[in-house]
Amino acid sequence: MSTLNSRAEEGKLAIVEVSGVGDAAGWAERNRDALHEVVAQHGAVLVRGLGLSDVDGASAVLRILGVELMAEREAFATRDSHGDGVYSSSKWPPNQPMCMHHELSYALEFPSLMLFACLSAPTGGGATAVADSAKVLAELPSDLVERFEDEGWLLNRCYNEEIGLSWTEAFGTTDRAEVEKYCSANGISFEWISGGGLRTSQRRSAVATHPRSGERLWFNQIAFLNQWTMAAEVREYLVDVYGKENLPFNTSFGEGGEITQDVVEVINKTYDSVTLREPWRAGDLMLVDNLRTAHSREAFDGPREVLVALGVPTTPLA
Repeated sequence: MSTLNSRAEEGKLAIVEVSGVGDAAGWAERNRDALHEVVAQHGAVLVRGLGLSDVDGASAVLRILGVELMAEREAFATRDSHGDGVYSSSKWPPNQPMCMHHELSYALEFPSLMLFACLSAPTGGGATAVADSAKVLAELPSDLVERFEDEGWLLNRCYNEEIGLSWTEAFGTTDRAEVEKYCSANGISFEWISGGGLRTSQRRSAVATHPRSGERLWFNQIAFLNQWTMAAEVREYLVDVYGKENLPFNTSFGEGGEITQDVVEVINKTYDSVTLREPWRAGDLMLVDNLRTAHSREAFDGPREVLVALGVPTTPLA
């Protein structure tokens, strides 16, 4: 197995710099195992110098490094598909950040490896920042962690044709029976509502154990998918027009207790205290251990094209 020289200064993202790479897919094939070892060591790594510049070339690299890519189900935002498990980044307003989260941590099967390829870098902002979830768990108030460990958390969703994703987009089918089958197999309670909509709820663990290291990790999307993380004007409009029970997504404690604004602020501030970021450059590649490391997308200016792949599907260890 080849080895890679990575540098990881204190308080900064680990970086591998390469040069003279004419065939990025060939380089990925030769260095896949070594790159995965760097991710295992640091939780995330940024690779510079591959010169990824087009969808086909970058997609080939993502498929090689992702080992086995999975299709996204239960999505919360639209993406463009580039086939075989490669997507655009989520279509989220550029002026609104996507706060720290672990991809599909509300699903029973999720990617253990996230892969990102930057084809076009924004003129300002837009970093895919990362945060060590073991450090987050250690820094959160112990009584809050204990409650979430005891109860888990609930993700409540309301799908309709007016706001957010429709259920046909999220589940990839127009067949209600297929949706019901999926929900029943994945521990999701569901209710068809007037107007052709769907309301769902699923209870998940807030803390997971890393299968390789045995570390206990804060692993969820409690804050990101909560109403209080929305921009204030967006939340106020949606609550006023649709009511809290019909928000496209919201979270609560596992036994149904409300997660208040102060709890969400504590979680997000804890993420902020351990966040690492490196501005994107066109051609960059990033790999993130989706269990060990949360990621975000910061607000940005100018064009930004980042491809995403969901690699190495797995199930959580509570």
